[in-house]
Amino acid sequence: MNVIPLSPWDLGLAAILVLLLAGLSWQLQLGIGRRMLIAASRSLVQLILLGMVLGVLFAQTHPLLVAGLTLIMLGVAGYEVMARQGRRFAGIWGYGVGTLSMFLSSFSITVLALTVIVGPTPWYQPQYLIPLLGMLLGNTMSGVAVALDNLTRSAWDKRGQIEGRLMLGHSCQQAIADIRRDALRSGLIPIINAMTTAGVVSLPGMMTGQILAGSPPLEAAKYQIMILFLIAAGTGLGSIAAVWLGSGRLFDERARLRLDRLRS
Repeated sequence: MNVIPLSPWDLGLAAILVLLLAGLSWQLQLGIGRRMLIAASRSLVQLILLGMVLGVLFAQTHPLLVAGLTLIMLGVAGYEVMARQGRRFAGIWGYGVGTLSMFLSSFSITVLALTVIVGPTPWYQPQYLIPLLGMLLGNTMSGVAVALDNLTRSAWDKRGQIEGRLMLGHSCQQAIADIRRDALRSGLIPIINAMTTAGVVSLPGMMTGQILAGSPPLEAAKYQIMILFLIAAGTGLGSIAAVWLGSGRLFDERARLRLDRLRS
């Protein structure tokens, strides 16, 4: 495949655009210029390091190295889910709900895709495993974070309504049912929008990358279709698991609402 290499100067020109945007943010007093520069710096360092690590993994394909990198990816994703919530569960639950949900969804769907659909040999070949898991984790992370944030914020804001339903004899599941449904909808809307506009409004990232790398457009489209469907399934299963675990944590064994388990 004929790939046009990018020089440091090429990347520098793209970085100048981010600097200009940060300066415009400062001029308009948006308060996000510093965060934007930090995010851009992190992405620069993280992606360069990842490229170097993947170069080693592609050459060795050692299962322990692959497993170590996937666990690091999961751990960072779990932390980001926790950091994005306005009100999160206290203690290990603040980190564990999102991390466990993503492990159950993203990892299981990635293994299914590699062993049944794509079928590389060995199935944990990092050239396929790492990009596929990364796309699933990234999108599932966003869905889980939005769903959990919506769940905990709504439970806090509507605590009087929930306790009123409990006093009327409703079970804890009935008392929080509408809040749980709204949280799940909020977590699934981004991937639904992405599937709706794919190929018409937007050209998804994986398809774009394969086309730039020289793959036939139709083959790139088939891979993108597979990825979108896997991401939808992963986001849905991850959000459902996170909301069910989180809503259960909001009540104790006597079906009492326990918002003291949340912290801002």
